[in-house]
Amino acid sequence: MPQPENPKIEIYTRYPLWQLLLYNGVTCTHFLIGGIGIMLGYGLWVGPIIGSAYLLFAFIEMYVVMPLKVCPNCPYYVMENSLCISGLNIISRKMAGQGNIKDFPNRAKGALCHNNMYIASMVLPIILMIVALIITFSWLVLGLLLAVVGLLLFRFFVMFTRIVCLHCAAKNICPNAISMGLGKPEVSPDPVE
Repeated sequence: MPQPENPKIEIYTRYPLWQLLLYNGVTCTHFLIGGIGIMLGYGLWVGPIIGSAYLLFAFIEMYVVMPLKVCPNCPYYVMENSLCISGLNIISRKMAGQGNIKDFPNRAKGALCHNNMYIASMVLPIILMIVALIITFSWLVLGLLLAVVGLLLFRFFVMFTRIVCLHCAAKNICPNAISMGLGKPEVSPDPVE
């Protein structure tokens, strides 16, 4: 259910540094703990291969594919002196040409869209560690699994709803924010207003 518009909620053109560090810290910690859990869960030979493949996929999806494919279409790409929650708009400006803001919602279209790959990077270590625990139980892997689940829940129920999407200038064209009820679909061509 969409939230009523609250005039007290500030839309950031520049996210505070502490929020940028929190967002990227939680993201990288999630990937690293997930990768380590996979490596430990599958043993000496297979574990490092699967865990390294996961880490490569997760970091490339977030820190290479996103600035190349998603960020060029984001309002933060074109806003002067802007800094999005991940800081990837700055990197995107150096890596990719400007896209079209009207294409920003496409991040959620298609089976292999960025949103689905992003969710896969978050959920894959959970699934793989559960399988590893079924094959060979380990208290350490269970602890790492619980840590990754905790980070995922923190991301969805605290970070997105209270820190990230709530203050985002793109929330009214972002399928993620709209699906969480934090944005409302825009009818005007300018998503920042």
